[in-house]
Amino acid sequence: MIKILLIAGLLFIGLFSSAQPTDTLTLPKGFVYIHDVIPNIVYDIRYYSDYNFMGRRVDGYEQPVAILSIPATQALQKVQKELNKNGLGLKIFDAYRPQTAVNHFIRWSRIPTDTLMKSVFYPDLAKPKLFQLGYIASHSGHSRGSTVDLTIINLQTGQDLDMGAPFDFFGEISHHDSRQVTAQQQANRQLLKNIMMRHGFQPYSEEWWHYTLRAEPFPEIYFDFKVR
Repeated sequence: MIKILLIAGLLFIGLFSSAQPTDTLTLPKGFVYIHDVIPNIVYDIRYYSDYNFMGRRVDGYEQPVAILSIPATQALQKVQKELNKNGLGLKIFDAYRPQTAVNHFIRWSRIPTDTLMKSVFYPDLAKPKLFQLGYIASHSGHSRGSTVDLTIINLQTGQDLDMGAPFDFFGEISHHDSRQVTAQQQANRQLLKNIMMRHGFQPYSEEWWHYTLRAEPFPEIYFDFKVR
């Protein structure tokens, strides 16, 4: 009887230790779901929804989740812990982005009449300029898995800090050094910039929300697995 119970117990332990979400098994080595490492992270995955500059769900986004390389996620965890001490936290708009999604952006950019969300995201720019000015490119750092688009929220109210321009707004007001924002809005941007840089991320001058891990593990690989 003791021998039977011991075998059964070992079988149970083996099943328990190997159990993990099915979707996690599909991730390439070196990647994780951000919420598995940072459980209190907030998601607002715009490319899974129709509230984005194209006005439709983007190809390659099959679930409203965020994926990053392990080093980038670990660095982001440190950012979150520091913010939490002051009643603040992170909200993720986008992280790893499959090349399939980038290709969707490119196809959309070549249809001049498709301007459904122009008044919201690029009111002052002609659509062809989005590609010429670098807002849309044939390859994105997001596809390397260590770039993230994010903002800071107040944990008590759940509200975003006022950054002066919404995520993915194409225009000068979104630049880090824009003079079109108020002193408080600039201070909020600087708060995000300082804490991200302190934990190993590099900002992108033209988008206040965009950061890339300086020591990214896949600097020359553009991945194309789906977000699911």
